[in-house]
Amino acid sequence: MVDAPAEVPSVQRKEKAAVRGHIRKRGKGSWSIVIDLPRDATGKRRQRWYTVHGTKRDAEARLREVLHSADKGVYIKPQHLKLGDYLHDWLNGYVKTNCSPCTLDGYEAIINRHVGPNLGHITLTQLEPSAIQQYYGQALATGRVDGKGGLSPRTVLHIHRVLHESLNYAVRQGFLIRNVAELVDPPKAKKAVMKTLTPEEVAKLFNAARNTVYYPVIYTAVNTGLRQGELLGLMWHDLDIELATLSVCRVLYKRKGVCQFKEPKSEHSRRRLDLSPSLCLFLRQYRSRKEMERLVLGVTLTGSDLVFGNADGTPMDPGTLTHNFAKIARRVGLEGTRFHDLRHTFASLMLLVGVHPKIVSEMLGHSSVAFTLDTYSHVIPTLQEAAMRRLDEVLEPELKQSLDVSKMFATGPKPDTKLWQEWQDSNPRPAVLETAALPN
Repeated sequence: MVDAPAEVPSVQRKEKAAVRGHIRKRGKGSWSIVIDLPRDATGKRRQRWYTVHGTKRDAEARLREVLHSADKGVYIKPQHLKLGDYLHDWLNGYVKTNCSPCTLDGYEAIINRHVGPNLGHITLTQLEPSAIQQYYGQALATGRVDGKGGLSPRTVLHIHRVLHESLNYAVRQGFLIRNVAELVDPPKAKKAVMKTLTPEEVAKLFNAARNTVYYPVIYTAVNTGLRQGELLGLMWHDLDIELATLSVCRVLYKRKGVCQFKEPKSEHSRRRLDLSPSLCLFLRQYRSRKEMERLVLGVTLTGSDLVFGNADGTPMDPGTLTHNFAKIARRVGLEGTRFHDLRHTFASLMLLVGVHPKIVSEMLGHSSVAFTLDTYSHVIPTLQEAAMRRLDEVLEPELKQSLDVSKMFATGPKPDTKLWQEWQDSNPRPAVLETAALPN
């Protein structure tokens, strides 16, 4: 006797309508993906179509991704989304949330001035590598906004990096199967020649700036290697002159005409530096002078005041400092020297005097020693030469002893030919050595 099946509870579950799809060949290297969506409230059939360029395997892989996303309820179909509209959504969403305001401004400038006007009209899913490659060639020839020629290879390379990053995000979001920018060859930018000053040129620069309000920040830049924004963001409570230390806690930058403070861009940039005795003495005297200036204005200097601010305590404009530094440098024949080159000068001099690259990397706030050595690779040959001289100094006693032994063999008694002949007779040589000469 067969037992009756257990009674199934009469609970009706509303099954989620499955999303299905298939692919159709459109032409050579072109496929259509057809997505069958659940019917609407009136029972009307709904479908979504879009094109995939590539092989059939690419189309099948994309179809699986779309169906998997739809099953999770996160599928969004970019039906006729233009590249320009997508890029602005990317700026206002991803970049604004995950990048600094300066990075956002830079990306906006590239997209609004270059990418948008030239590629923004193309549908995102229809963007081809050939269109990007053609635009790069056009940008190199006539890409300047003012119509006065083409863009530099470095600028076009920067455009490529922004476009590549934005399309990577589109792939992660499921808008694209692959990043077509990966199939494009951007121009190769020549590595900029780094400008560093010799100790003699540093002395000339100091003499030219000594009677200006910019001398303290220039002197400190050469002695610490801090970035311009890090120097202008220093407050007096960041300095401990008694312990000879300086802490980098904030950066001053100018955005849309307004000076603002922000956090250092990385944990490596947030750092503490030891100061040289001469710099400590200079800063002590400089603070005394600033205290007198503030007293004349009827204000007391506090720890939250800027070290290198204006006389009234407001931040020094970075653009003004850059402009006036260039004028001072030109005055002593250092045409083309930038304020940032003082940082390069500090790093190069530190490496040349034998400071370990790891220490220099930490002082500069770099993410790794490898980056420091790559940036200042022009110093490496000199470091190798100095290292070999040091090796000679270490091995000098052993080398002298070795030379003495060589002299002893050169001036000692000659070997006994008779004994040599007796040994040779008892140890016959191979035929190939018969022509070898006997020792004298």
